[in-house]
Amino acid sequence: FDFSWHDPEYHQETLENLKAAVKLTKKLCAVMLDTVGPELQVVNKSEKAISLEADATVILTPDEGQEASSNLLPINFDGLSKAVKKGDTIFIGQYLFTGSETTSVWLEVSEVQGNDVVCVIKNTATLTGALFTLHASQIRIELPTLSDKDKEVISSWGVKNKIDFLSLSYTRHAEDVRHAREFLSKQGDLYQTQIFAKIENIEGLNHFDEILQEADGIILSRGNLGIDLPPEKVFLFQKAALYKCNVAGKPAVVTRVVDSMTDNLRPTRAEATDVANAVLDGSDAILLGAETLRGLYPVETISTVGKICAEAEKVFNQDLFFKKTVKYVGEPMTHLESIASSAVFIHPNDSIVNNVFIIVRAAIKVKASVIICFTSSGRAARPTMPVLSVVIPRLKTNQLKWSFSGAFEARQSLIVRGLFPMLADPRHPAESTSATNESVLKVALDYGKASGVVKPHDRVVVCQKVGDASVVKIIELED
Repeated sequence: FDFSWHDPEYHQETLENLKAAVKLTKKLCAVMLDTVGPELQVVNKSEKAISLEADATVILTPDEGQEASSNLLPINFDGLSKAVKKGDTIFIGQYLFTGSETTSVWLEVSEVQGNDVVCVIKNTATLTGALFTLHASQIRIELPTLSDKDKEVISSWGVKNKIDFLSLSYTRHAEDVRHAREFLSKQGDLYQTQIFAKIENIEGLNHFDEILQEADGIILSRGNLGIDLPPEKVFLFQKAALYKCNVAGKPAVVTRVVDSMTDNLRPTRAEATDVANAVLDGSDAILLGAETLRGLYPVETISTVGKICAEAEKVFNQDLFFKKTVKYVGEPMTHLESIASSAVFIHPNDSIVNNVFIIVRAAIKVKASVIICFTSSGRAARPTMPVLSVVIPRLKTNQLKWSFSGAFEARQSLIVRGLFPMLADPRHPAESTSATNESVLKVALDYGKASGVVKPHDRVVVCQKVGDASVVKIIELED
């Protein structure tokens, strides 16, 4: 839910539709709130189309009372004239711009006049709609990453709807993430909300390692990055960033993959390859934008991208990925890791008690179709086959009332690639006193069958704790 666009009432209506769909399909779905942050916008109150001609000049003014025209564009920031200098590049396009040279415009700063910035238009284009995004290439904008408007939306709409994820737009430093986490910790249930740092400019790139350490996940916003970085360097950053996320055991999300499907039924060949490469590079999720916000073919877009992802996953070398990643788990090994003779991958950022342990080699040797893990934390790693993560709710109290935890963890697990989370009945504990948890296991297997990852005669590796012991068992399903 991107609050750069529309008001809370509009988003609430969309969310109610989503809740109805979740109830109808009986499928988990998580909610992410995307902040506005220090986003610069051109305001076109009349919503009339604006034609801009190459080599002509246009003035960017902070006076929002002015009417947008071919000669004058009002913007929502009065500090642009202090941030830019002659020769700087500014890009303006439709909100969630596609980068099309006919619907987006490149400007070069020619001079600054008081609070106004005079620019030379570099390409002929027509801007349509009420809102355009403005991006000043490699220029620091002196605005807070988490704005007062963002805080207001989070403390009202976000708290009311118990958002699972916060997409922190224009994250530039690790301190941005820490500040957002401190704010969330004071917002009731939102202390559980995970923060995904959205990397959108060169400043975020320069501090990527420290941001990754602080955030729960990363979103690579390639639309803005494609402006701040030379085109030939975008792929290199993507591969390096995804590799770092994989090694850190944190989900990575890639944006802007099939822009042409905003107006076309099929993606270009280059875009189809781009989607596949995002999967092969190790991304956990793909975030669509203009294609589904205002595109003509939103359903077809999701279907097409899903099919490409499925094909790419078929040829993804999970075994090589596992061997490369396990090197970074660290030593000495924990007792859970030693269970499978150095073949157990523990999530590197999890505590021993809450670890979901993946018995990969055992599963590979018996040609298991799926691994089932019982967990309270929802954490998991990516092995060569799907993982059914059975999240066991825990009873907790604040001295005034009792409640069950686990719903947040189950929904948040959805963003981890290869993971099929389900929320178990709280009456079935994660740490059983008997050797089997047959009832909850049956529920998990039924869920696996319904999800299409388990079928008759499949072998399944089950990981669970029995008291203080960690148990791994292999079962073969009947008809």
